[in-house]
Amino acid sequence: MNRLAQETSPYLQQHAHNPVDWQPWDDEALRRAHEDDKPILLSIGYAACHWCHVMERESFEDPLTARVMNDNFVCIKVDREERPDLDSVYMDAVVALTGHGGWPMTVFLQPSGEPFFGGTYFPPEPRHGLPSFKQVLIAVAEAWRDRREEVGNSGRQLVEHIQAGARVPASREPLTSDVLQTAQLHLRDGFDAQWGGWGRAPKFPPAPVLEFLLRRGDEELTRRTLDGMALGGMHDLVGGGFHRYSVDASWLVPHFEKMLYDNALLASVYHHAWRRLGDERYRLIAERTVDYVLRELALDGGGFASAQDADTDGVEGLTFTWAPGEGAPEELFEPFEHDRFVLRGELDDETRTRLLEIREQRAQPLRDDKAIASWNGLMLAALAQTGRVEPGTRLAEFLLGPISRADGRLHRTYRDGVAKGTGYLEDYADVAYGLMELHVATGDPRWLREAHRLAMLAVVLFADEEGGGFFQTPADGELLVARKKELDDHPTPSGNAMIAYVLLRLARIWADDELERRAVSVLSLVRDSLTRVPTSFGWMLVALDQHLAPHRELAIVGRPDAPVARAAVDAAAETDVIAFGPAEEVPLLAGRTEVDGRAAVYLCERFACSLPVTEPGELPAPARPR
Repeated sequence: MNRLAQETSPYLQQHAHNPVDWQPWDDEALRRAHEDDKPILLSIGYAACHWCHVMERESFEDPLTARVMNDNFVCIKVDREERPDLDSVYMDAVVALTGHGGWPMTVFLQPSGEPFFGGTYFPPEPRHGLPSFKQVLIAVAEAWRDRREEVGNSGRQLVEHIQAGARVPASREPLTSDVLQTAQLHLRDGFDAQWGGWGRAPKFPPAPVLEFLLRRGDEELTRRTLDGMALGGMHDLVGGGFHRYSVDASWLVPHFEKMLYDNALLASVYHHAWRRLGDERYRLIAERTVDYVLRELALDGGGFASAQDADTDGVEGLTFTWAPGEGAPEELFEPFEHDRFVLRGELDDETRTRLLEIREQRAQPLRDDKAIASWNGLMLAALAQTGRVEPGTRLAEFLLGPISRADGRLHRTYRDGVAKGTGYLEDYADVAYGLMELHVATGDPRWLREAHRLAMLAVVLFADEEGGGFFQTPADGELLVARKKELDDHPTPSGNAMIAYVLLRLARIWADDELERRAVSVLSLVRDSLTRVPTSFGWMLVALDQHLAPHRELAIVGRPDAPVARAAVDAAAETDVIAFGPAEEVPLLAGRTEVDGRAAVYLCERFACSLPVTEPGELPAPARPR
């Protein structure tokens, strides 16, 4: 019996009518595997995944394939966005077995959860050196029946490999500016000087790395990458926002799914590039990216949906591509598939509006309308940074309301009035980050207090007191074959990188050396990796830059829209920390008051503060603008 119809995940519901007896990952499914002495066939994907849909059509909807699956396995379907812990653990196993990962992911487990074989996409018939999915099913079933000891040995070895990867020792070397300089130098290795970005193909938008380079003032690599991504193709010239990634080196032909997290991170980095480099094009791209999210992904209640599919009516990119005679300027056509084209070049506002009206009359891709706490936290930061205070405030209320538990902890997801799942480290870190950015944008101390509360809760739930850093799952979470620490960007900032960044900022507002120590414990885990593979640790480099920067705090008391308050925020460096009051319970603000009823800015270095400033002209010249 297929049990997915009652699940809230759109991805799981898409498989509710397959002839496969799909089960959600729960106690009942795991118990059935033990009782029936069957291996688990674990299939992991997500709603916007093109190849997940392909494998469903080819295999999971095929009655013969489904019969082989049902007869030999307990089949469990997991939405990787709901359960990043399961995805992370078993992706490690697949990478160890095959040398690469991806989705859809198929992993075969013993009833105890130990993986022993797996892969990504399997075709319905043998091709390109891959066996057919039915061949894999039959071979695994035979191995389980006839070579159980061999299966057990393979499972133990894989689990040892996964557990070893979760025990990263801290570096004994100091965290110095040399690390930042070396990482910046090494980012030129593998850089595509023609199109920007790193590597050849496929190419993913490297927002965290660009944030680091902006902080370091590296205009060449930053501009080349931002300009390359903006040309069109992966960048949606008509509707705004960005598709998931490019299948080529030139950012031209995308996989057409649109993810909330990509658009949040890219809106932020283009906005920061405008502030830093003064290029008006970057501001427009950031604004149109936020406009896209507000138009297409907004949910009732203030949150935002996770993604739009790559496919429309089973055809990838059908909504977003053009054919001759459909109204798009054909001089901008670049070939895609099925005699359709993507657009690359410049569109004036009138043409953009006209084409969007045409496109909105077409069939639209499905939307994964579950809200994910961490991705909404990143979007909250983007809204705050780009001045969209009203939707940002609604989103903050959503994150602290419907998607939060009565005890103040976070759920992972929310859909159709149902919040579910444990919050993971990245949820707490990203939501705290978004709240801190909203505090700076609005001057409301409430958001700063809530950011501090969530960060302190993250310390309680996730910190590794012995080895340093933070686990992905809470101490009272489900016990899997390994409790992992996610350290590298994938492609969102890792939970460890973001919590380190948040703790460093909060430590300087609360004068809390313990928070600083915990952040440094994260950085020490990856100290050597930062210079070896800096493209994988962009946000960790941002956090290290924050740690090594001069301690400078801005305590602002009074009306947040006062000219001196906004001028102080505009002139602040990226590494300055900002707190608005009055708020006596916040150490940086304790005892700070207005001056003769006027808003006042206190410029401090390690809590040693100058006399309050009440006029914008009295502020020091800007350093590195936020």
